Amino acid sequence: MYRIIKNMTSEEFKKFANFIYEETGINMKDGKITLLSNRIKKRLNALQINGYMEYYDYLHGLKGGKRSAELDLFFDVVSTHETSFFRHENNFAALSDVCFQELVKAKSFERLRIWSAACSTGEEAYSIAMCLLEKKQLFKGWMLEVIATDISVPVIEAAREGRYSGRRIEKVPSNFLNTYFHRDKEDPSVYIVRDEVKKLVKFSRLNFFSDPFPIDIDIIFCRNVMIYFDNKHQERLVEGFSKIMNNPGFLFLGHAETLTNIISEFKYRKIMESPVYVPGW
Repeated sequence: MYRIIKNMTSEEFKKFANFIYEETGINMKDGKITLLSNRIKKRLNALQINGYMEYYDYLHGLKGGKRSAELDLFFDVVSTHETSFFRHENNFAALSDVCFQELVKAKSFERLRIWSAACSTGEEAYSIAMCLLEKKQLFKGWMLEVIATDISVPVIEAAREGRYSGRRIEKVPSNFLNTYFHRDKEDPSVYIVRDEVKKLVKFSRLNFFSDPFPIDIDIIFCRNVMIYFDNKHQERLVEGFSKIMNNPGFLFLGHAETLTNIISEFKYRKIMESPVYVPGW
């Protein structure tokens, strides 16, 4: 039964904000108290827990042990999952028309690994995979892999399903819809990603600050993620990227993100109106 629960107090917010920061690096600012309160209410109702502190104590009891389903659900409700296919089209134009060609010329062996580092429900990762398939003649004989990770287990599960409709597919070009999707027989408004696209993408859960990164990466997409971290965690994240990226390589950030105030070895490069960072080592 759904119950009416009051918003959390400032003290309760601080405790949850600190817990989220310690576990994920996400910096919940004071102005987010209503947002966080409303999101956590979903878990209180689902578990029939009476108050925020009871739930907080419950989460703390799970911390440090084997990762639990409830912690996964908690991280899901406090995370932001806004995404879409081909979001910021110029990024994908730069990827297809410049980055791919440069890597094909520069690499000594025929393997390309791309990391969609905060993939949410999969739109970004599948967009990258479609770009690869569009250039299949360029990559003839190559081993291609898109590694797609997110801290939220529910969105990873949804991404693996690859089912989209409504606003989620608005930016997919019609020829891509016809080539790389098929319609659900029972509900024609739902488009399902074809197997040839899915085969290129490997989804898994990853916490930037507690799990090992994939290695030997040529291109990283980590867009609109760093804005949720403070400077210390931004530097840790970028340092981690530098350790696993090949040279040459390409790091795509969000259009509102920059490494200007971060100590890193990456160098800025503008490609087709798209802000990209490349190894400087």
